[in-house]
Amino acid sequence: MKPAFLCVFVSALIFCFASFGQEHPTLAIGSSAPDFSLPGVDGKTYSLNSFKNAKLLVIVFMCNHCPTSQAYEERVIKLTDDYKSKGVAVVAINPNNPGSLRYDELGWSDVGDSFEEMKVRAADKHFNFPYLYDGETEIASEKYGPVSTPHVFIFDQDRKLRYNGRVDDMENPHKPPRVSDTRIAIEALLNNKPVPVETTKVFGCSVKWLEKNDWLQKAAARWAKEPVSVSMIDTAGVKGLLKNTSDKLRLINIWATWCGSCTNEFPGFVTLSRVYTERDFEFISISADEVENKDKVLKFLQNKQASNTNYLFSGDDKYKLIDAVDPNWQGALPYTILIEPGGKIVYAKQGAVDTEELRKIIFNDPFIGRLYN
Repeated sequence: MKPAFLCVFVSALIFCFASFGQEHPTLAIGSSAPDFSLPGVDGKTYSLNSFKNAKLLVIVFMCNHCPTSQAYEERVIKLTDDYKSKGVAVVAINPNNPGSLRYDELGWSDVGDSFEEMKVRAADKHFNFPYLYDGETEIASEKYGPVSTPHVFIFDQDRKLRYNGRVDDMENPHKPPRVSDTRIAIEALLNNKPVPVETTKVFGCSVKWLEKNDWLQKAAARWAKEPVSVSMIDTAGVKGLLKNTSDKLRLINIWATWCGSCTNEFPGFVTLSRVYTERDFEFISISADEVENKDKVLKFLQNKQASNTNYLFSGDDKYKLIDAVDPNWQGALPYTILIEPGGKIVYAKQGAVDTEELRKIIFNDPFIGRLYN
């Protein structure tokens, strides 16, 4: 990011605090609310005029992928419920350009920050507030200048900014906050009193600004330098993989270069390995090609930049491979299994998989999961 932030690593994520020298300055207290025209997940287009009858307007910049933002979802829902009857309108805006998200940043969520994925999250969590998308151009977000997700802006009836900062001072939703800043500000304004603390620092994931969407090209160049190899594995080795004595959730895909469905879906598995690279997760591929085709297998893996663990079955009896993997497998390729530490198979699929569905299964497994469940 171009904004100068003081960053610290927390649970393998980069979280940032506001600092000086921001490329997108945060709206100052007393400023008028910048207008916007943004699509909502409900199919409507929203502007400031959509909330003209509200005594107060609370705009929360939040997103899907950030675990801190996720941790505040229920509190924003509760905030909306508690103050709706008092004339307070709450609206959420996702400021992130999805193309500016690195794969490893997506490893803390079951969905990314695209508009379609926002619809999924809103439905899953039953959002009771408009959830708007600004990731395409970020025109509105640049005017408000959110530092992180979440970041709250509260406007009075004249739509002058009266509070800008955090929801409260406790990221963990299972612990009560010491200071509920947003609620304190709302109560003060509803009672025609000055907000006691008008600005606070904010904590969460930095905004993924549009100018950083060249990350994929840079990442591809870096991934191209990672070594790709394929080792031989026999029946005993396959059985050992299935026991999964590691501490990681293990995804195994059995494939072959001559299988169209296999080669078509393989890049999706490589992507999953990168999405969850910072989590307790590993992807292992086992090729069912003939041993003499090892060079062909390696060439394919190199072309896909598959720097994960790769094997080629060394036996000449494919039925022994089938029996070693799963007695329920009928032998058709591809075959995909997800194994928890200790050997419990939690997912098995013969044929092509829906990688988005699989991603949700991986993320919802207790060995991965949200930062705060």
